[in-house]
Amino acid sequence: MNETEGEEGVNDALRRAERHSPFLSLQLRNFPNVANALREGAVEEAIALAKKAGEGGGNTPSALRRERSALALALAVGDLAGILPLERLTAELSDLADRALEAALQAAMAERYPGEAVRGFSIVALGKHGSRELNYSSDIDLLFLFDPATLPHRAREEPGQAAVRIGQRMIEILQKRDAEGYVFRVDLRLRPSSEVTPIALPVDAAISYYESSALPWERAAFIRARAAAGDEGLGRYFLDAIHPFVWRRSLDFGAIDYAQGQLFGPGFDLKRGRGGIREVEFFAQIHQLIHGGRDPGLRPAATLDALAALASAGHIPAADAGTMAEGYRLLRTIEHRLQMVDDRQTHTLPADPEALDNVAALHGLGSGEALLGLIAPRVEGVASLYDSLAGEDAERLPLGADALDAHLAAAGFGDPIAARLRIESWRAGRARSLRTAAARDAFEGMLPVLIDAFGHAPDPMRAMNRMGDVVERLPSGVNFYRLLEARPRLTEHLATILSHAPVLAEQLALRPELLDGLIDGLPAAARPGSAAGERAALCPRRAADRRP
Repeated sequence: MNETEGEEGVNDALRRAERHSPFLSLQLRNFPNVANALREGAVEEAIALAKKAGEGGGNTPSALRRERSALALALAVGDLAGILPLERLTAELSDLADRALEAALQAAMAERYPGEAVRGFSIVALGKHGSRELNYSSDIDLLFLFDPATLPHRAREEPGQAAVRIGQRMIEILQKRDAEGYVFRVDLRLRPSSEVTPIALPVDAAISYYESSALPWERAAFIRARAAAGDEGLGRYFLDAIHPFVWRRSLDFGAIDYAQGQLFGPGFDLKRGRGGIREVEFFAQIHQLIHGGRDPGLRPAATLDALAALASAGHIPAADAGTMAEGYRLLRTIEHRLQMVDDRQTHTLPADPEALDNVAALHGLGSGEALLGLIAPRVEGVASLYDSLAGEDAERLPLGADALDAHLAAAGFGDPIAARLRIESWRAGRARSLRTAAARDAFEGMLPVLIDAFGHAPDPMRAMNRMGDVVERLPSGVNFYRLLEARPRLTEHLATILSHAPVLAEQLALRPELLDGLIDGLPAAARPGSAAGERAALCPRRAADRRP
């Protein structure tokens, strides 16, 4: 793109911004120096000017609000003109959040403890802020941590009280809205037990929680965690300590479940809908959680980087990574268009035809129908790949004795009655690995696959009895049974071993982590994390509104 073309592109973007975005139109009037640089096609100059918009503006809150509004203008026009790629836009917004957090923390500390250095208080960024992928009008998901031994506090003030007051003042600086706008909305709900815990947590207590009591969805949240501001050493200490919680070497299908979203059409939620942004993120995170414990190269925080790493390592086909990446780029871009109109944190396409036409025009399209037509193929592609993780609904073995006998005979068991009695003993739930409802449900889900695999083994009943030893000795069975349900090839491999190698069968019962070795010996397409057979979405339903 030559200079003239660049200037024409930027001026076309400016015209769309003025006509279709009340928020951007206001900022063009508020920051004439940034607007003039944009009219000359000088996007980089406009960004540099925007970053200085708060200088000489008096207090910290006002300075931050001015910088944020000016930078929102420069970045939006550069994005609309096609000059700034998605990665640059989201990185600039994330860096702005980091600067704002540091400035707000310094201001809060200086107000309460004049002359004290910023120490003993760290801010961990989660979600898209942690991975430097912030939305145009995004909340920032944060975790406030403090060290009681080093945090400054007053003589009659407990360190915990001091940390909460520092955090409260920071939130006020960042969230307060006036004629100049606001800086960032802060969301602290991703911290442990957010309904009852204070907004700032002692670092060692937080570490203890993640080592002992954390929920599965919190592993996915911390894939993208990053120390963003404050005491850098404290933040690093925390993240290093919980590293084994996030990146377990052994496979953990207990972190995986499946959720459905809204279908495509007017009013579609670009983030949560079927084939939406969240499904791309979960698709990447699922594979990262499964394989990243054993391969550090699969741990990039950013979604696009994670997809590329997974494809490069052979865990997903390159074509699937490309489909997901293209869908993600477009959906994030249109999400930003929605947010640029009125600077609102929205992810939903307007149901009103006129409002939808306006978003389309801001993007440079002729109508809302054209916008839907642009998005629909990407949504369908993402949804199809995401659905492949869930596989088909599992068939369950019959419960009645006669029907189960017939099924076992057809599967290849020469003595179906003996096989049925073994299954009935498992279903009674007396084994420790089958005492919870979740374990029994996972066990029933994998039984058809297991029985079919055993039926093709040289000695089906011998294999079943060896499996009984494994079931009896496992301390917990949910992950093991879900893994077998998800990977039929692994189950066949296990059935052969149980038929011919009783010593190894006993070792598997005592040390289930040896399954990693079995998986490593399978072809890549048959390992967990390939395109079929796994169950997806990383959070329990009750935490759906808190997912990053």
